[in-house]
Amino acid sequence: MKSSARKAVEQDPRWAAVQARDPAADRHFVYAVKTTGIYCRPSSPTRLPRPENVEFFDSAAEAEAAGYRPSRRAAADMTSLAAQHAALVEAACRHIERAEDAPGLEALAEAAGLSASHFHRVFKAVTGLTPKAYARAQRARKVRERLRPGASVTEAILDAGFNSNSRFYADSAQVLGMKPADYRAGGANNEIRFALGECSLGHFLVAQSEIGVCALLLGDDPEALLRDLQDKFPQARLIGGDGDFERLVARVVGFIEAPNLGLDLPLDVRGTAFQERVWQALREIPPGSTASYAEIAQRIGSPRAVRAVAQACAANSIAVAIPCHRVVRSDGALSGYRWGVERKRRLLDREAEG
Repeated sequence: MKSSARKAVEQDPRWAAVQARDPAADRHFVYAVKTTGIYCRPSSPTRLPRPENVEFFDSAAEAEAAGYRPSRRAAADMTSLAAQHAALVEAACRHIERAEDAPGLEALAEAAGLSASHFHRVFKAVTGLTPKAYARAQRARKVRERLRPGASVTEAILDAGFNSNSRFYADSAQVLGMKPADYRAGGANNEIRFALGECSLGHFLVAQSEIGVCALLLGDDPEALLRDLQDKFPQARLIGGDGDFERLVARVVGFIEAPNLGLDLPLDVRGTAFQERVWQALREIPPGSTASYAEIAQRIGSPRAVRAVAQACAANSIAVAIPCHRVVRSDGALSGYRWGVERKRRLLDREAEG
């Protein structure tokens, strides 16, 4: 009489796909072998295990969480699949950036040859953003580029792909951090609170808009840090921090001294769509870990954009909270850092110490 485990597997339609080595099933599940501790894709040409030793998982991640390791072929397949996904997402990103109107999820998925739900998961896994969020960031970049002094706000909004002024104005605080006319005027009519201080890394400046922390600068000269802030928001009203703001400054100092603690504060991140993808990828690097510029380029779906990744790191104006100090060269050596390589080394050393 067959064991219940064997019978359950044999009656599972996934077992038929494994027996047929059906490549179409690879995107839906993996199977693990209890006696060997490895997992494979359904299309794997390896010798079929006994059904009672088989366990099914919806993804490789779930199999690994259960303690299984990939077979050599599965590991190679995943590397190849990751490269394919990166290429598909890069093509989708270029399509979004070129389109006058943001393409819908179904159209993007069809172009990639994937189902809408699968494409959505792949896109977010590679870029850290949903396709809709990426398109929104891209439109925001276009608005920022067009909102120069003297430019027409309406023309900038329509040129960036917003179908109406009302639709844009409803989201303008998230897109620009302020009203579009104020952004065009260099931050006019907006208040930005700031404070200068000292820590073990030298001088620092922290600034906060109505949305969140918009600058965390490090350096040797406090006046130079203030000039950097003024250049970023030339027409904004800069206000010295009050007692409440001093508590924020204290949290920032604690974070700089012990970055492993994290900074649980809202950030006002303003950059191009590409920069924001890079900065989001940086925030996903765990404390005590590093990634190369090439690895970040792969993660955001632009494997050839290594130099652009480095430029995005250099453009980051929220030190430590957006941890560009965790990005190193492919050989592990420390490279340029906006606030000095020595500060980068000291931050990494602190994180390594836990």
